[in-house]
Amino acid sequence: MSGIMRMVAELMAVAARTAPKGSGQDYLDIDVLAGDDLRRLADEMDKFGQETGKINFDRDAENIRHSDAVIFVSLRENRPLGLNCGACGLDKCAQLESRQGPEFEGPLCAWRVVDLGIAIGSAAKTAGLLNADNRVMYRPATVARKMGLVKGVLVCAIPISATGKNFYFDRPVK
Repeated sequence: MSGIMRMVAELMAVAARTAPKGSGQDYLDIDVLAGDDLRRLADEMDKFGQETGKINFDRDAENIRHSDAVIFVSLRENRPLGLNCGACGLDKCAQLESRQGPEFEGPLCAWRVVDLGIAIGSAAKTAGLLNADNRVMYRPATVARKMGLVKGVLVCAIPISATGKNFYFDRPVK
């Protein structure tokens, strides 16, 4: 990864880290993947798509292969904010018990998911301000979590690149 793109990734990580969070409690982790790890991730994405029959893992794997880095923002654990608001579908936060789903854990405290979304938006905005092509993605996060490259109950990926064409948005749909 070039020094410039490394700096973009680091600034995106700063933006995600400093994004506002409910009650000022930080339950987010931020990781950056680059180099050979991107090739390994892309190969595993292809394999996961084939094994599960889920579409577009191969398409997104190609995006990862051509990226300079991928920033992962994850919700470390599902610790409810404590509002007893019912947004998760339960009456009391104490009733919220996560279980492993097919790819991520749930149900989740809605306010922690909002925190994750704000952090992802802050990171993507930073990439945009620095003119780095980027796209928020679910598929690379799913496989990176499965591989143990990132942890967390819910993870999103933001790959970045700097080329003459934004290949994250001009791609085939299956």
